[in-house]
Amino acid sequence: MATLLDDNAVVLFQGDSITDCGRSRTDDTQLGDGYASMVAAWFAARYPCKRVRFLNRGISGNRVRDLAARWQEDCVVLRPTWVSIMIGINDVWRRYDHNDPTSLAAYEDGYHALVQQVVETLQARVIILEPFVLPVPADRVAWREDLDPKIQAARRIACAFNALYIPLDGIFAAASAQREPAYWAGDGVHPSAAGHALIAQAWLRSVKAE
Repeated sequence: MATLLDDNAVVLFQGDSITDCGRSRTDDTQLGDGYASMVAAWFAARYPCKRVRFLNRGISGNRVRDLAARWQEDCVVLRPTWVSIMIGINDVWRRYDHNDPTSLAAYEDGYHALVQQVVETLQARVIILEPFVLPVPADRVAWREDLDPKIQAARRIACAFNALYIPLDGIFAAASAQREPAYWAGDGVHPSAAGHALIAQAWLRSVKAE
């Protein structure tokens, strides 16, 4: 089956440190050391004649409200035809390390508004990668109380806008039945090289490019 990405598509990766992964702020061809770079490289190798352009605007530490603050500059003006978003783990984490929670309503309403703008203003397709956490170290287990409702919110948003949806929390849980969770993400959040490859594989499958 042919890939969903058209010739000359512009794909924008958005998110936090998992997406950022050391990407250049001055050279759009330098996508960092994570899944975004892996996706771009594998796609370019398989479909060189499509001339798809990949951009990365992930910023470490970002939450939904941070994406909203920079959405015009870092999304709308770039005129992407596809927007891939992974956001939410910092909305959870800040509750536990800084006593600065993001309510479920704030997360869902803010995320919904971002996707709505992409669909209505840009007429672009959206890929939502759900936030995830692995149970290492042990205190991450308590995060499920805050994370699980946000995962459900991401799923509702994907359904509302007919977005492609990548269930990363489930994918990492399944992978952790093959190798221990720390193999995939040593701190439960930031993927290892193998963890980033797992994300990239799922992403490419979602656009029928694996």
